[in-house]
Amino acid sequence: MNDPNAIAVIIPAYNASATISRAVISALREPEVAEVIVVDDESVDDTIAEAKSVDDGTGRLKIVKLIINKGPSGARNRAIIESTAPWISILDSDDFLMPGRFKPLLELADKADFIADDMWQVMENKTGDLRKSLFGDLIKEPRTISFAQFVRSNVTRNNRYRCELGFIKPIMRRRFLETHQLRYRETMRLGEDYELYARALACGARLMLTPNRGYVSVMRSNSLSGEHSSDDLLQLRNCDESLSGMAGLTDNDRRALREHYLSTDCRLQWRLLIEAVKRRHFSSALETFQRPHPIPLFLLSKLAQECFVRIGRFFGFKHA
Repeated sequence: MNDPNAIAVIIPAYNASATISRAVISALREPEVAEVIVVDDESVDDTIAEAKSVDDGTGRLKIVKLIINKGPSGARNRAIIESTAPWISILDSDDFLMPGRFKPLLELADKADFIADDMWQVMENKTGDLRKSLFGDLIKEPRTISFAQFVRSNVTRNNRYRCELGFIKPIMRRRFLETHQLRYRETMRLGEDYELYARALACGARLMLTPNRGYVSVMRSNSLSGEHSSDDLLQLRNCDESLSGMAGLTDNDRRALREHYLSTDCRLQWRLLIEAVKRRHFSSALETFQRPHPIPLFLLSKLAQECFVRIGRFFGFKHA
């Protein structure tokens, strides 16, 4: 492909018949888009038919059907293989792009390998309502993001507005991905974006973040990222150990990874504690408290919150 600024938009889709046409239309509308690759991840609804129904006849739309469900990472990797454009952009099947998103991102092409914008967020069934920004006023002009900054933004902390950089959807330079043999880790169904971006940064990728340019993230109550299992959390936690072994990281980078590891382990151990109690397997429940600081304190605080809520319900109080 001769145009150095051509973009392949890849859309992994699973049972997305209600939203896939909107996503495809928004991608085909952009003049910089040379390819739109929809990978159907063994859907059982009309996802493929809906995607085909909005083909604009330019020959840019390609639909690939997987016969075995591979999850979001596997579907994305297949789409990367099927595409050829110099830049790759991820679009989730329930999200969409506003007109003119890519032009201002490509204006930074000589400064970065991964270029992302702040994301507009809307609730499902209210996509025409006033949008809110993922990062609020934190991003007022294009800025470079370091490895440690990226990792620490994904550390869960109480009383902090959720603004993880792991949610961003950058355009990615294909040449960088190929040079460093980077693909999504297919064992991960939670945090696969975080792992890929962190690994790219560890390999020397330049990541720039700009104010909102037009990616609209539709917030759903049944989002896959909110339906994770203990194994999903285990894979996310353990990827930090793999990342920490990469050459070239500073002590500060590895401290950031340790913070993210412990943050994820807090969530994992809480999930394991609940599962152990439900099974009445009290030795397994006690094992969750034998993890390093701050995990025991986190578990105690979560138990205290649960007790407070249950007591309130007993006496008829309502909690937010």
